[in-house]
Amino acid sequence: MKSPRRRQSYEGVAVAVPVTVPYVRHSTHGAHWFLGQAVDALLKSSGLDKSAIDGLCVSSFSLAPDTAVGVTQHLGLSPRWLDHVPTGGASGVMCLRRAARAVQAGDADVVACVAADTNHVDSFRQTLGAFSDFARDATYPYGAGGPNSIFAFITANYMRQFGARREDFGRIAVDQRSNALLNPHAMFKKPLTLAEYMAGRPISDPIHLFDCVMPCAGAEAFLVMTEERARDLGLPHAVVCGAIERHNAYAEDPVMVRGGWAVDADELYAQAGVTPADIDFVQTYDDYPVIVMMQFEGLGFCAHGEGPAFVRAHDMTHAGSFPNNTSGGQLSAGQAGAAGGFLGMTEAIRQLTGAAGPRAVKDAALGVVAGFGMVTYDRCLCTGAVILGRPQ
Repeated sequence: MKSPRRRQSYEGVAVAVPVTVPYVRHSTHGAHWFLGQAVDALLKSSGLDKSAIDGLCVSSFSLAPDTAVGVTQHLGLSPRWLDHVPTGGASGVMCLRRAARAVQAGDADVVACVAADTNHVDSFRQTLGAFSDFARDATYPYGAGGPNSIFAFITANYMRQFGARREDFGRIAVDQRSNALLNPHAMFKKPLTLAEYMAGRPISDPIHLFDCVMPCAGAEAFLVMTEERARDLGLPHAVVCGAIERHNAYAEDPVMVRGGWAVDADELYAQAGVTPADIDFVQTYDDYPVIVMMQFEGLGFCAHGEGPAFVRAHDMTHAGSFPNNTSGGQLSAGQAGAAGGFLGMTEAIRQLTGAAGPRAVKDAALGVVAGFGMVTYDRCLCTGAVILGRPQ
C-alpha cells in the first residue's frame, strides 16, 4: 500500500536545544514539576526569555486531570499556539510535525515541545488501569495489567511468522546497552552480554527481563523554530527534511506484524530527497525489541519479515554498520512515560549538532526518528517518523 506523493515541504524548520531532565527510578514530584524543569532548561540553554516561547506542545500520561492549557498557568507561559498530543511513543514525531507547521504558518515563532511523567506506585497503577477503554474493560480487570502480556502475544506471533529467535531480539538489546554506557543520562550503567540477555528471567513468554523497559520519572524537550531564527540566536540545530504519521494502519491484520511506517515511507524519503541507504543512524521507539524490528522493515531498511536476518547482519552500536538508538534507547536509558516518545528526537538532535560526545556517529548528516504509541490488545494505533539533517 502506497500513499500519494504529497511532498509537503518542511523547508526552513529547525529543531534545537535538546533537553533531558535526569531520570530517576521513582519520584514524589508530579509531572508538572518535571515539565517545569524541562522548560527551565530550555530557557537557560537557549538564552531566551520565557515570553519568547509563544507555542507549546505537551505529552504526558500522568498530567491528568490537567492538559497542556493547565501547564501554561502552572509555568506562567502565555503561548498563542497550543497542542496536547496524548500519543505516547509517537508523540515526539507528532509534536514536531504540528510545531513545524505552526512555525511555517506564522502561528508561533518558538515552540517548546515537552514530554514528562512521574513514576511512583500509584501513578503507574493508574496509568495501567486507565490507559484505554480496552485496557479498563477487557484486560485490566482480568489481571493483564500492563503491556508485557500484550507484547508477548505480538512477539510470539511475529516469531512464528518470520522465524525470529530470542537471540535476534537480544542483539538489539545488547547493542543498545553498549550505547547506553556512553550516555550519562542512561539508567543502566552495567554492560550486558548476549548470554546474560538469554539467561534473563521470564516475564511473559517469550518476553524475558531484558526485553522490558524500566519505568522511571523524567522529561525530554526541544525547541522548534525557523532555521533563520536558530541562526540568529546562534543555536546549534538540525533541520526537518521530512515527516509522516499514520493511525490504525493495517487494521485487517489479525495481529500486528507491521506498522504504519510502511504506508508512508516512500513519501517520507521523497520529502527529503533521499533513500534509506543515505541514512546515517536510526532512533527507533523500543518499548520491546520486536517493535524495533518492525521499524527496520517499515522504514525500508529491509523487506517485510526480514528483520531477524537484518539484525544478524549488522552491528547496531553507535560505531557499527547500522547505528540504532545511540542513547541506549528506553531498553537501557529507561522509559519516563510519554518522554520515551521524545527520547529519539533529543538524541537525534544531539547527534546532528555535535553534542553526542563519545557515542557520536562518525560523519552523521541524516538520521531517522521513528515513533510508535498507544497499543491495544493486538496492535499499536499510532506510528510516525521524521528525517532530520545537518544544515547545509
